[in-house]
Amino acid sequence: MATDYYAVLGVRRDAGQDEIKKAFRRLARELHPDVNPDPKTQERFKEINAAYEVLSDPQKRQVYDLGGDPLSPNGGGAGGFGAGAAGFGFSDIMDAFFGAASGQRGPRSRTRRGQDAMIRLEITLEEAAFGTTKELQVDTAVTCTTCSGEGAAPGTSAQTCDMCRGKGEVSQVTRSFLGQVMTSRPCPQCQGFGTVVPTPCPECAGDGRVRARRTLTVKIPAGVDNGTRIQLAGEGEVGPGGGPAGDLYVEIAETTHTVFQRRGDDLHCTVTIPMTAASLGTQVPLQTLDGVEEVDIRPGTQSGQSIPLHGRGITHLRGGGRGDLIVHVEVQTPTKLDPEQEDLLRRLAVLRGEERPSGQFAPGQQGLFSRLKDAFNGR
Repeated sequence: MATDYYAVLGVRRDAGQDEIKKAFRRLARELHPDVNPDPKTQERFKEINAAYEVLSDPQKRQVYDLGGDPLSPNGGGAGGFGAGAAGFGFSDIMDAFFGAASGQRGPRSRTRRGQDAMIRLEITLEEAAFGTTKELQVDTAVTCTTCSGEGAAPGTSAQTCDMCRGKGEVSQVTRSFLGQVMTSRPCPQCQGFGTVVPTPCPECAGDGRVRARRTLTVKIPAGVDNGTRIQLAGEGEVGPGGGPAGDLYVEIAETTHTVFQRRGDDLHCTVTIPMTAASLGTQVPLQTLDGVEEVDIRPGTQSGQSIPLHGRGITHLRGGGRGDLIVHVEVQTPTKLDPEQEDLLRRLAVLRGEERPSGQFAPGQQGLFSRLKDAFNGR
């Protein structure tokens, strides 16, 4: 090292910024050209200015302490590479290679936010339609009560790392085409925290959190569907070091209903009736989500017709009202008749002139797009 900047200012190597500043001011008053115009004194004045420039800047001082000289022509400092017309200084080069692009430097916190978690919750169709309240048993990470999240055993505390002196990183100076370049990496002793825990908490092994089972009450809004996720803010895992908890997401899984099939907010079901009931008309009791209701089967109802019960479906999740309940009718033709029943049907066929029906033939059943095309073409 060509110049001992500490000796120039007359301070110890572990001197603080206040001591360095006082030493510089004292010498500057004695050696300022206005006070002492001697040429040798002026050279000495330049030396103390250079020493103060290095030692008053923590970054430059760190490079100097590691064996570099930020003011040397090969050191990449204020008077070195890029300091002329381009206007780049030592800090500009360091930021370009190791600074702002790599994020904030210094020790990282032991306290971090916990992870989010998700749990599936099965509910019935009725609960999805009208909403409900459920209690959940959740196994998750909670703050350790023994150390209150600190990670250190009771009566002890974290201590400053003696390798990095609390900085969380260690640096070294290497030579490159730029000259002397300082690189930093996380301290291997404290893993970048800047502190070490000599006596970890026996309950959480220094993590600041333990696994535990909690009971949560979850309000399920009316209208939820399969895959709907409900966010419970701050009910997830507590972070390391007793950090803030993440969120818990409850994913809805709706169980299959024995009668109804859900399509959006509408419900669908099929009722099978004999041909006599379809011909004459009847009323069929149906257990809906709101109770028993009579489904009116009008005389002459055909197989495949639908009967809507408005407002008997699922509550809309966003906005008021409910979907509909659509009852699909299927007319059942008897397959086995006793002699008396067969005789009655034959006489009915004679009365209706249907002993030998000619039938009505039409093209095969059209698909949805074919029917739409015919409708647009006026067919």
